[in-house]
Amino acid sequence: MPLLEPLPADTAEPTDLVNAIRLRRGGGLLKLDRMLLHSPAFAEGWNGHLAKVRQGLDLDGQLRELAICVVAVLNQAHYEMEQHLPVYQKEGGSDEKCRFLPRLDKTINLPEFFSPLEADVIAMARQMTQAIEVELNLKARLLEALGPRKFVELVGVVSTYNMVSRFLVALDLHEE
Repeated sequence: MPLLEPLPADTAEPTDLVNAIRLRRGGGLLKLDRMLLHSPAFAEGWNGHLAKVRQGLDLDGQLRELAICVVAVLNQAHYEMEQHLPVYQKEGGSDEKCRFLPRLDKTINLPEFFSPLEADVIAMARQMTQAIEVELNLKARLLEALGPRKFVELVGVVSTYNMVSRFLVALDLHEE
């Protein structure tokens, strides 16, 4: 039993903010949104930031969602994985990759069905999440492959979803 419960599903206040979140979500409020709404200021900043991260970047959606799923697995943020694995698949992640990702934390070697770029994205998410510092040669490869804008966006996605996963785990949000 979580110490703090999300607000009710029919939460309507503050009206403009709740409507903006519902619009971004396609109509409903997730438990995450209802937890954030305990602090409207925090919910507003979160909603604006995550809207840009999810819908306003040039980074390929499949790579974005791959990085998010890696962070979710490593931080044991089951809620995050529940939300993003289907998006990863919708963005082009194969069934094979989707079956593997939940077990990623149990292996060091990646199967051959991940491309070298995907392997580097996974390594970047792993290093940023577990070691904080990232190997220079890995950053150089990703910068060359993605270019400055998408490289910064990848770092931002991994950073953002480490924040999200820590919020979810600390507040005992484990499933929708």
